[in-house]
Amino acid sequence: MSEKRELEALQEALAAEHAAVYGYGVVGGRIGAARRTEAVAAYDSHRARRDSLARAIGDLGGTPVAASAAYALPFPVPDAAAAVRFAALLEDRVAGVYADVVRATEGERRGTAAEALREAAVRAVRWRGGSVAFPGLAERAGKASPTA
Repeated sequence: MSEKRELEALQEALAAEHAAVYGYGVVGGRIGAARRTEAVAAYDSHRARRDSLARAIGDLGGTPVAASAAYALPFPVPDAAAAVRFAALLEDRVAGVYADVVRATEGERRGTAAEALREAAVRAVRWRGGSVAFPGLAERAGKASPTA
């Protein structure tokens, strides 16, 4: 694996984590009380992954990409139902980026990326109430299926 490709993939993952942290700020402001704990846990997880990625990029000699001041939302998020849909979309996007990190890395870093992909896929299933065939691979995912 090339170190340049690895660094690019980690920068993309960091950018996705910045966006997820921002997105969960929106989710947290709209989500109902019944799912607030789940939203806070996801927010904390994405913050931890963001910080870890920034350190990894620095260890490779890169300068971690900065977060944007704001992000355009893909659709309006006026209520709890929209917040749940948005949270699932955030996790799908993060899973996709970590799939790229898995492809671009080896060893321990690949294992960490695979774990992050799995966590995002599981959170997406919880938010959506259904799974996709190939989490993180949008080109192969197809429609969500109900969980048992």
